[in-house]
Amino acid sequence: MELAIQNLFSLESLLAILIGTALGVFVGSVPGLTGTMLIALIVPLTYGQDPGLAMTFLVSIYVGAVSGGMITATLLRMPGTPASIVTTLDGFPMARNGQPGRALGLGVMASFVGGLVSWIFLATLAYPISILATKLSYFAYFSLVLMALALISSIGGKSRLRSLFSGFLGILLSMPGLSPATGQPRLTFGFTSMNDGFAALPVLIGLFAVSQILREVIHLSRKAKPIDIGGDSLVLGFSDLKRHWINLLRSSVIGTWIGILPGIGANIGSVTAYSVSKGLSKEPEKFGTGHEAGIVSSEAANNGTIGGALIPLLAIGIPGSIVEVVLLGALIQFGLQPGPKLFSNNQDVVYTIVGAVFLANIAMAAIMLLSMRQLAKLTRVPRPYLLPVILFFCVIGSFALAGRTFDVWVMLAFGLLGFFLEKIKIPLAPLMIGFVLGPIGEKALSQGLQASNGSFAPLFTDVIALLFFLVSLTTLAFPWIKPLFTRSKPQE
Repeated sequence: MELAIQNLFSLESLLAILIGTALGVFVGSVPGLTGTMLIALIVPLTYGQDPGLAMTFLVSIYVGAVSGGMITATLLRMPGTPASIVTTLDGFPMARNGQPGRALGLGVMASFVGGLVSWIFLATLAYPISILATKLSYFAYFSLVLMALALISSIGGKSRLRSLFSGFLGILLSMPGLSPATGQPRLTFGFTSMNDGFAALPVLIGLFAVSQILREVIHLSRKAKPIDIGGDSLVLGFSDLKRHWINLLRSSVIGTWIGILPGIGANIGSVTAYSVSKGLSKEPEKFGTGHEAGIVSSEAANNGTIGGALIPLLAIGIPGSIVEVVLLGALIQFGLQPGPKLFSNNQDVVYTIVGAVFLANIAMAAIMLLSMRQLAKLTRVPRPYLLPVILFFCVIGSFALAGRTFDVWVMLAFGLLGFFLEKIKIPLAPLMIGFVLGPIGEKALSQGLQASNGSFAPLFTDVIALLFFLVSLTTLAFPWIKPLFTRSKPQE
């Protein structure tokens, strides 16, 4: 512990945290670039370096990137990261309604609180909670994903049917590639490039960045009103913290616990927290129109998943998301094996990583508050100059993923799809969430059926799986059941 503290507060580590967090915030705020991409590019450069210092730098990038994604999600309706998709639902309308400074301030506050809450879990409960996570059956994972998919119907707008259609379309579009059950190609139509399916990053960029560019191009002659933060303070007061503290803590805990579950990630965390906040709100109709509670729940949850996702990575060596896969590779590169032995043999590295998460959250809040006005100036750049630059980053981001032009074409195709769907009032956020969750749920179901010799019985005999399944059914049926209980009695 003492060695970890000495390492963390050395000049090299503090610089690594500041630079790493700043890089993460910038990359996360640029549509087309992701923290995963930056970390993957930097990992080879850390070979031969001190493991604690290198992991401090990489974890700081991670924290900054997840938080930075909400900047363009709020100002441009272009989420810099998948975790910021839900933030666009209320962040962008609030910015357009003349409160960009408050929207961004709420996002920073929620990100900071979510990060600290998840850090507390990471620091105190890493090993015992990771053991509990490994006890979840395949059917429990499938039911959890099913519950998240059911929650989609409440996040995409006023029409639940359109939201469900969008979510199921996302699942359908996630199916091309190798089947998790048989390992055989499906829906590839003879194209070998589709054997790996559609990568999530080009799909995300296409749906939210390219489609937005197309909308801007169509209205290029119409002078767009730039979003100016002006003199609005980005630092919120104690009264704001007091007003939202229940939502902050609830969403942070939801994000943390969902982040703990391997393979789930920030997407489900933000969706679940947002849906819970909307369901418990006295003003659910305001969600999606620029409601403060929507921003708070989304950002607290997706930052809460950071500390949560690091728990199974460090304690049992199971990555919780794509970023953790890269971090796992980094640990192995240094000759460290994540799991119980990491806690006993390399305790200084573990506590260095845990401490870096805490300091990076503090650095993230400070950097975002100080740089927000500069980043917001992106919206004041004339559209004919700004749009080509954003499109350039989108192309680079998609191509750099695997060095394939196929991913660039996927990005463009989904950009056209997103543009068309919004024209007919189909929300895009459920589609992306369904696209991400579909393969996770299918893989869990396939593994469960293989383990049970093709029987669905464990779905109903496993208590946790049954609980999630019943919540899913209740969520879907509630809009139709509710009128039966709220219908006024006829007067005599």
